[in-house]
Amino acid sequence: MGAELRVYRRKIRSVNATKKITKAMELIAASRIVKAQARVAESTPYAEAITRAVSAVASFSNVDHPLTSAKPESEEEGGPSRAAMLLLTSDRGLAGAYSSNAIKEGERLSGLLHDQGKKVVPYVVGRKGVGFYRFRSREMAGEWTGFSESPTYSDAKEVADAVIEAFLTPNDEGGVDEIHIVYTQFVNLVTQKTVTRRLLPLEFEETTEEPEGGAFPLYEFEPSAEAVLDALLPRYIESRVYNALLQSAASELAARRRAMKSATDNAQELVKTYTRLANAARQAEITQEISEIVGGAEALASATSGSE
Repeated sequence: MGAELRVYRRKIRSVNATKKITKAMELIAASRIVKAQARVAESTPYAEAITRAVSAVASFSNVDHPLTSAKPESEEEGGPSRAAMLLLTSDRGLAGAYSSNAIKEGERLSGLLHDQGKKVVPYVVGRKGVGFYRFRSREMAGEWTGFSESPTYSDAKEVADAVIEAFLTPNDEGGVDEIHIVYTQFVNLVTQKTVTRRLLPLEFEETTEEPEGGAFPLYEFEPSAEAVLDALLPRYIESRVYNALLQSAASELAARRRAMKSATDNAQELVKTYTRLANAARQAEITQEISEIVGGAEALASATSGSE
């Protein structure tokens, strides 16, 4: 067996081993994404319902609550100067451009906030985002890792408590004026899009159109509208962060399944290419051996006829 043929066969074995790994990862991601989709579907109605409840209370109560109104602008600062950005990325790679797209969207948001004269205070979830900031020696106000694929409500509460505490803290003590979140929204198995939302302070619009989902119900507040908002708004932020974590987890699994399927298909094509090259090398060796045998036979025949 020639050296060239041995090289091709070694490459075929190596690619086949890689293909087995990528196929297994594709199947694992495909099996987990069903559960992730179910968790997103279960959490979305609650998040939407509590958003409507908070909107209704804030719209009909006219209460000046710290979580629903912007912080007062000082004459010296000329407006809000610090904005928290909660960036959701993955803990593991092999998910295509999932984490890089979220990081790019975070960089775009940071640039926009800088243009508005605000200092960005990053809070990062996921080892990919944390590694991005550490590699560039950027300071983070908070970082969380280890649950990007399967977040729990306690994880969301820990993250939400940190950003709410920063929002309620005065600026001169390291607080923030706004909270923005960057995450990947799960649309379907093929489509996931990176989105940006402002969580705090809540945005209000004056409109004559009926809100999505129908008109807001009229509530009676006990003991007061402010006490109701005190109880509702932390739950609202927790539910929005939890839903964003679940959306990101489902998007990560979908992106990983798609990336591993692409890698498996590419490995299969590479095996076919190497197989054709190996067959060509083997055929060339056979042809060369036949030529050498024929040449040797002709030389032997010529030598024999000359001796006679």
